[in-house]
Amino acid sequence: MLSGAFATLGRYWKPLVGVALTLFGAATLVMGVAVAVAFAVLATGWDTLTSSSDSPDASELVPFGVAFGALMLLGVIVYLLASAVVQAAVPVVLQEAVLGRPIRFGAVWSRAWSRVWAMIGTVFLVGLIGFVPMALFLAAFVGLMVYLASMGDADGVLPLIWIGVAGTLAVGPVAVWLWVKFSLAPTTVIFEEQRPAAALRRSAHLVRDSWWRVFGVTLLAYTLASMIGYMIQLPFQLAGMLPGIFDPADTGSGPSGGELIALFGGLIALSLVSQLIAQLFSSVFPPLVVGLLYVDRRIRTENLAPVLAEAAARTLPEQYGPPPPAHR
Repeated sequence: MLSGAFATLGRYWKPLVGVALTLFGAATLVMGVAVAVAFAVLATGWDTLTSSSDSPDASELVPFGVAFGALMLLGVIVYLLASAVVQAAVPVVLQEAVLGRPIRFGAVWSRAWSRVWAMIGTVFLVGLIGFVPMALFLAAFVGLMVYLASMGDADGVLPLIWIGVAGTLAVGPVAVWLWVKFSLAPTTVIFEEQRPAAALRRSAHLVRDSWWRVFGVTLLAYTLASMIGYMIQLPFQLAGMLPGIFDPADTGSGPSGGELIALFGGLIALSLVSQLIAQLFSSVFPPLVVGLLYVDRRIRTENLAPVLAEAAARTLPEQYGPPPPAHR
């Protein structure tokens, strides 16, 4: 399964990487402009915030909080849309790959966009599965941070911590089971042109009696993609640490506020670029593996192989030979 995903990625890397680079590149550009605007606002008011020895008033911090809150919301929306189109583009390419047919960037782009809203709905429904355990985990984490910051004085957060931990342990396995059960839904949206709810039901039907196999292969794919993505980002993280090897004492004075903002902004820009490069692989490889799992399940349970062989023979007769005679 993994070798098939690598082979597909090697043969169809141009449309896959092209779509991912276009979408995530545009998302990164939007985020970069938003970060630049936010830091420009921060730089404008930096002297006012740091001119007094007293802490700034809450009213002075409100504009910065609103700016960064809007920045985070914009990032979520932009990357959600980009991820949805990429998740739609991968099965589009896989549809042609299983038949050995070439496909161009324009065809992938148009077919992916035609199913983007159904894909967004499907991804949203699947994402809701992890909302409850994630909320419980965050509640336990925030309660623990408050308890540690208060040096154990905030006894009122202890019930929150225990409820969060117990709830995560209780709900987490159910969320994992449901997530695997519905993991083939995005591919179903493209291959069968299903709506979100129907895609979830179809995925549950295909995963039935093969939950552990789907879980193992999917987990391996995401783990491998995370490791390779981290290896891609590691050189950029090391490059971002280079300014820290210089001691401000060597220059005779500490950095000014503008220099700190410029340095911090440069590190964020470097982080966005490294994230973009890593996403070109990590956003494509796992959906390829999941798409191959979908095809594999249909071959095993619905005898899809003869249909694919006949379609491939019509596409590439010199490779597969003439199609079998039709039965009367």
